[in-house]
Amino acid sequence: MTSNRWQPTVTYTKQEQFLMKRLVRTRKLFAFLREHRRELFDDAFQSELESMYRTTGAGKPPVPPALFAMAMLLQAYHGMSDAETVEMTVVDLRWQLVLDRLGSTEPAFSQGALCDFRARLIHHDMDRRLLERTVALALQTKAFDAKKLPKTLRVAIDSMPLEGAGRVEDTINLLAHAARKLIATVAHLLDRKAADIARAAGTPLLTESSIKKALDLEWSDAKQKAGAVKTVIEQVDAVEAWVAKHMPAEAKEPPLSDLLDTLRQLREQDLEPDPNGGGPRIREGVAADRRVSVEDGEMRHGRKSKSKRFNGYKRHIAADLDTDLILACAVTPANRPEDEAVPTLRDDIACQPERNQIGAVHIDRGYIGSAVVQDVLARRGAVLCKPWVARNGKLFAKSDFEINMRFKTIRCPAGQIESFHPGSVVEFHPETCARCPLRSRCTMASPATGRTVSIAEDEQLQHRLRKLTASPTGRQDLRERVAVEHRLAHVSRKQGRRARYLGVRKNLFDLRRAAAVVNLETIDRRVAEAA
Repeated sequence: MTSNRWQPTVTYTKQEQFLMKRLVRTRKLFAFLREHRRELFDDAFQSELESMYRTTGAGKPPVPPALFAMAMLLQAYHGMSDAETVEMTVVDLRWQLVLDRLGSTEPAFSQGALCDFRARLIHHDMDRRLLERTVALALQTKAFDAKKLPKTLRVAIDSMPLEGAGRVEDTINLLAHAARKLIATVAHLLDRKAADIARAAGTPLLTESSIKKALDLEWSDAKQKAGAVKTVIEQVDAVEAWVAKHMPAEAKEPPLSDLLDTLRQLREQDLEPDPNGGGPRIREGVAADRRVSVEDGEMRHGRKSKSKRFNGYKRHIAADLDTDLILACAVTPANRPEDEAVPTLRDDIACQPERNQIGAVHIDRGYIGSAVVQDVLARRGAVLCKPWVARNGKLFAKSDFEINMRFKTIRCPAGQIESFHPGSVVEFHPETCARCPLRSRCTMASPATGRTVSIAEDEQLQHRLRKLTASPTGRQDLRERVAVEHRLAHVSRKQGRRARYLGVRKNLFDLRRAAAVVNLETIDRRVAEAA
């Protein structure tokens, strides 16, 4: 199959000139993309996109990959579904202006072809390259003079919740949902009705769309609720036994093996033996890494704060503070710590063709233990972050003690000095503390115990950060991180509060695409300001 390269025209027709004049106040990105489309999708990048396809010389030439990629950018810019995206290539003159299809009466591609292209883009990691192309395009403009930029990057990293697209359910609904899905898959493989399979397996309750409707119980009654759990487990056991008996070979291969694994995972995480006998009961507390959705197995419970809980993912971005451009993105399940996203961000930044070394990193405390911090410190770069604040009620806090990092000593408010090493707990001499006039203001420990102070593994860094926040200049430097929060807010406006896709990888594609659109808007604005 040979590729048909996208070669949009450079000169403007009268109709295009008319449309360009109309795009000076609203939806200005359409005009920007029309003007810079050949620079964004240059021959080298188009060759990379074409490499996603086999070149056998057989079959109908595909739609140019660059045209697909441009349409996907417009899709994110407009917030359209796949079906709407196909229609916009026919009914919207602005889309036709950018795609070089003014006057077309047929869609530029089918919905199936669009889905196939997205899968190819993800498989070949070309969504990362698309984001990189926006950065390269920026550095080609006069608004971003590469010669005037620092040689090393000043990168700011931040995250924001992304609600998952999968339905979040309680234990009973999760088990019933997974069992119904297993029955439906078996019915499809055997070319039978799902109701027939449910009757054959002896699981009539699973033919209902709602298991709680089928059970028809008073859910505020603890005994009835406990009985419902046992009933659902009996139904699940019956389905699994039927599949093992009648489809033993198929049960060892996808898709049945995946569904059976899901059922086992749900039982292990949400159930425990009843200590009073009588079978399993719902687990007390929440299991670590608990699965919350049948449809999306990678969604997890997460917290943005002690009072704010969400289900889904965390989206992370790394932005260049000198250009306001987003350089890299990452997506993690909601229960994972922030620093787990950093290796992906760091590696993606390292792939940038220009300015790919981080000289300073602006982060919040969630990223303080990440690999990028160690990399920057090893190169004697700058790490800017608010330090951990040690509180001790009305008693002396750690900040009231004088810590000498050069000689590794700590001096209490009364003058007692002890030595320390990182990662240790310093205990001041009990007898000295017992007769100290400041003891009532220092510790509530017994007289046989002296005051203790914990020294962190990264105490050297924390000490440096505490000195940073103590000066007006340092606090001003810390405020520069606000820029990445603004970038993240723009990305959220494009991507939405809720995930469009299931799974980490597809949502990473969507995040990178939204970041690419935000970068293009930034370039457009900066070019207009420089004009």
